[in-house]
Amino acid sequence: MEPDLFTAAAEERQEKDPTGSPLAVRMRPRTLDEVVGQQHLLKPGSPLRRLVGEGAGGPAGPSSVILWGPPGTGKTTLAYVVSKATNKRFVELSAITAGVKEVRAVIDGARRATGGFGKETVLFLDEIHRFSKAQQDSLLPAVENRWVTLIAATTENPYFSVISPLLSRSLLLTLEPLTDDDLRGLLKRALSDERGLKDAVTLPEDTEDHLLRIAGGDARRALTALEAAAGAALDKGEPEISLTTLEETVDRAAVKYDRDGDQHYDVASALIKSIRGSDVDAALHYLARMIEAGEDPRFIARRLMISASEDIGLADPNALPIAVAAAQAVAMIGFPEAALTLSHATIALALAPKSNAATTAIGAAMEDVRKGLAGPVPPHLRDGHYKGAAKLGHAQGYVYPHDLPEGIAEQQYAPDALKDREYYSPTRHGAEARYADAVEWTRQHLGRKRS
Repeated sequence: MEPDLFTAAAEERQEKDPTGSPLAVRMRPRTLDEVVGQQHLLKPGSPLRRLVGEGAGGPAGPSSVILWGPPGTGKTTLAYVVSKATNKRFVELSAITAGVKEVRAVIDGARRATGGFGKETVLFLDEIHRFSKAQQDSLLPAVENRWVTLIAATTENPYFSVISPLLSRSLLLTLEPLTDDDLRGLLKRALSDERGLKDAVTLPEDTEDHLLRIAGGDARRALTALEAAAGAALDKGEPEISLTTLEETVDRAAVKYDRDGDQHYDVASALIKSIRGSDVDAALHYLARMIEAGEDPRFIARRLMISASEDIGLADPNALPIAVAAAQAVAMIGFPEAALTLSHATIALALAPKSNAATTAIGAAMEDVRKGLAGPVPPHLRDGHYKGAAKLGHAQGYVYPHDLPEGIAEQQYAPDALKDREYYSPTRHGAEARYADAVEWTRQHLGRKRS
């Protein structure tokens, strides 16, 4: 696990003669200036520039960096560039497979390498949010004593997933999703660069557009698909990568779908309306179109969460937890596996009984508030936990429902102007039928007049 002289020599040989390495490896940035995207982190004088020794005073700041951003935004790349720019050895661990034992082995090896070979080490720890508190604690001595330069990557909010002592000793850098323009620049460089395809083929606009959809904002995925398609085109003797060749190579059809235009909103709308209409097959079709077009899975998950409350509500109280769980899973795993999670949630929501009673209820209540129908809170409901409240009549005469056999007291809760207003009109669909019975019973026991 720990790097040695043979590992360093192998890396040096690969850099001098990258033949045979994947395109994504050959095009790996060697300097910060070659990094795609993340311009907010790469400005002159930025903390990241100072970390690698650029600017006055040389390297500055903490010896630990936390990179926070979605998958495919270049966290591993930045860690590698830092190691090369500072002439340090690069060791990569994943929190999914590594534990305290592996971390300590790397740290011990780094200390020996520093003493024996004068070579410091960058430890890149991917998905640090998967480490427990105790596992993260094991990193602190190495960070505090600068035995390694720790660069940790996470897709989770580090303020919730990284322990405070480690976070306080780290430079936190937030990475943004790569844009299509970022990836276009990367593809252009890969096509012409001596380390890349050396102008062996060209990339027409329609093929490039589909390639960007396939990539879904992931640079490595874009380069992998480009390399495969370029190889297929050259085997055919074709001077350019046609859309057909790309489709054949990646085994996908070019979906007619514009992520920034009308198609984007039309397909998303069709997905939600198909779920609302309980047509599970149509819903799955539109979901598939969004996935194949490279739609952000988090966008799809957000729409499903909205649908769970807007169109299903209490007719199936499990719909919202399913949608929320799907959104959390999607954020953690990303594509391609996230497609399974989104399918799971879409099927559950499409087949659930439907009710928009929660939607119309809050809409009607908010409309009354906008019209000025509010009024003061009834005195017996006001706060009585302060001196002088009783003299004002606050909290006087309030009946505590738990003191009554049926757990409900006949007293007024709404302001006078709204005391007989009824907003919630439950359906008899699915589980909401019992809420319909409950609301009828409670309104009777509250002494409400029927409207």
